Amino acid sequence: MQFDQIIDRKPTYAYKWEKYKNQDILPMWVADTEFKCAEPILQALHSRTEHGLMGYTLPAHHEAANQAVVGWLKRQYDWDISSDWIVWTPGVVPGFNLACQAYCEPGDKVMIQTPNYPPLLAAPGINGLEKVAIETVKRDGRWTLDFEELERQAEDPKCKLFIVCNPMNPVGSVLSDEELKRISNICLANDVRLCSDEIHCDLILDQQAKHIPAGSLPEFDGKVVTLMAASKTFNIAGLGTSFAIIEDPKTRAAFVKASRGIMPWVTVLGLEATTAAFTECDQWHTDLLEYLRGNLAYLEAEIATIDGLELITPQATFLAWIDASGLGVDDPQKYFESKGVGPSPGIDFGDKNFVRINFGCPRAQLEQAMGLLKS
Repeated sequence: MQFDQIIDRKPTYAYKWEKYKNQDILPMWVADTEFKCAEPILQALHSRTEHGLMGYTLPAHHEAANQAVVGWLKRQYDWDISSDWIVWTPGVVPGFNLACQAYCEPGDKVMIQTPNYPPLLAAPGINGLEKVAIETVKRDGRWTLDFEELERQAEDPKCKLFIVCNPMNPVGSVLSDEELKRISNICLANDVRLCSDEIHCDLILDQQAKHIPAGSLPEFDGKVVTLMAASKTFNIAGLGTSFAIIEDPKTRAAFVKASRGIMPWVTVLGLEATTAAFTECDQWHTDLLEYLRGNLAYLEAEIATIDGLELITPQATFLAWIDASGLGVDDPQKYFESKGVGPSPGIDFGDKNFVRINFGCPRAQLEQAMGLLKS
């Protein structure tokens, strides 16, 4: 029942709802959910604000938050890490931009899987580097990387970094053990660093799929940047708190050095929320996954009845990458908006024939959206 609750976000300046302010369009675009935070998170925030002081808090000193991350990764992925490996960042986007700064020089190349979400696509250019697109292809009923192209491009000595998104956003695939080993073999053979954006890793909907953190792969000897956060899963993205796991001291030192003078500490409220999320919200997390699976099943069934639309089932995330090329329209985004539904435009991710719909919402809102599309 908690996920069925519709909460009015319009008075809160929510980015998702501001886009279509004063328009009769249901926002289903940016990747935050419409779900109220779990009660332990709200209680933790309340306790901290009741204390009344919001002064400087060095994340490394917040033992509870660091141990919460250590415990979560052990329980969820059987990954044993040391708290010394954690580098707190105010988002995964700063994290992969720091990786560009830390491991590349101007003129170097960075490989990015496409389609991908806009901040990741933009990262190489922002940092004076050349983006090399590694296409995503359909194989055996799911999206995966074009490994032949990855291998070919990695052989270029100018390619110094591969930023992978796993689970993939927007297509929703979870890289298998075999696929990750293939990535590691290619990167290691060509001296390419790996930075893995795993912000959606706690949202695995396919119960046959298993998320494997890149940093846990022994082949890399700890020289991997793994970016994670509680933000997407527990709907606390507005608190600006994420973390990188970097085992190798030299790799970690280069990452930290790149952040000096430009990256602030994460917020004390973000640390409190992350602690609560990773230590007190296991049942809420289980219930969320079940609700999202139900939403996805409903969405799949509805999309299958709409001529011109196709959805390959995502294995993870609350995002659906919908092929709208069969509609026969020049601009699928405008078509959806004309129906009263506001997805993310596919062109922003690299393919104008698609749209991305966020199904992390109460079922009633999803039903409303499908009714509008079919009207």
